[in-house]
Parts: sequence; C-alpha cells; structure tokens
Amino acid sequence: MQEVYFVGLDLAKNIFQVFLADEKGRELGNKKMKRAAMKEFFVRLAPCAIGIEACGTAHDWARRLTEMGHEVKLIQPQRVKAFLGHSSKTDAADARAICEALMHPGTLLCPCQNC
Repeated sequence: MQEVYFVGLDLAKNIFQVFLADEKGRELGNKKMKRAAMKEFFVRLAPCAIGIEACGTAHDWARRLTEMGHEVKLIQPQRVKAFLGHSSKTDAADARAICEALMHPGTLLCPCQNC
C-alpha cells in the first residue's frame, strides 16, 4: 500500500468517515470506522496531515491526533462546503471534501487553530 500523506476525517457520534490520499491527492481509501477503532488506526498510521472540519468535538480530536504525531488542521465548515460541489451530502463525500480542502494551498484554517 502507498504511504498516506493526507487524511480527511469526518467526525460523528459513533461512526467516523476516513478518506486517505497519497502525496498527489489520489484516493487510497475511504472507509467507515467506529469510535473504538479510531485510536488504534491512527497510532499505527505514519505521521501525516489530517484535516478536520471545525466543530464542537474537533478540538478534542485534534489534540489526541497531535499527541500521536500527526499534523492536524481544523478547517472552517464553509471552506469545506466549497469542495463538496454538487455531490450528495454523505459522510464519504464530506471526508473527501475535507481532504481536498486540506490539500488546497489557499484554504483558510479555523481562526481558533491554536486552541
């Protein structure tokens, strides 16, 4: 398997959607993951850039993932929406849009990034 450089993480209550991409932004996977499996998955994953749409629990997850050695960026929801386009609003599409926003150099991050 190719090395993962970018991850788009769509947070939810119990089931999370994880979009994985290589250094050129090509999809390596897009899968659902239960909350209980999140820690084990990200501990095993080599350090990479993870994008999370800023929301109530995003800061907690950002701290946890940063402690595991990953670089986490919180992205403003309106910036993610721009990458969603006209596709249907699903968790998989949201995770892909978060990853695309993360990879785009002009994407503005959440102003509370240093919380």
